[in-house]
Amino acid sequence: MTDCIFCKVASGEIDSKKVYEDSDIVAFHDINKKAPVHILIIPREHIPSLLDMDTEKQALLGQMNSIAIRLAKEHGVAESGFRLVLNCNQDAGQSIDHVHLHLLGGRPMGWPPG
Repeated sequence: MTDCIFCKVASGEIDSKKVYEDSDIVAFHDINKKAPVHILIIPREHIPSLLDMDTEKQALLGQMNSIAIRLAKEHGVAESGFRLVLNCNQDAGQSIDHVHLHLLGGRPMGWPPG
């Protein structure tokens, strides 16, 4: 998708502070961070929302979770605790129409999320 900011990050068209990439997934620091560690984990393929992930694409969710755990360990937040957030559509807070998982850590996380 040509106008998707996350597709542009994944392709390298937009520069980012990448912390992980493979043939399916890219992870990078969020520029609008909500915690000391705030990393976005996205599939390279443009998938607008969680509702668009058919059975074939749902394996990506497992990969994204595994990468999040690895990155939590690498960024020193695994032991103290971290939060994974995947918003689905506007009312849930999804502001970019490309599936993305937030890894947040480095401070106590209250409830409700904020």
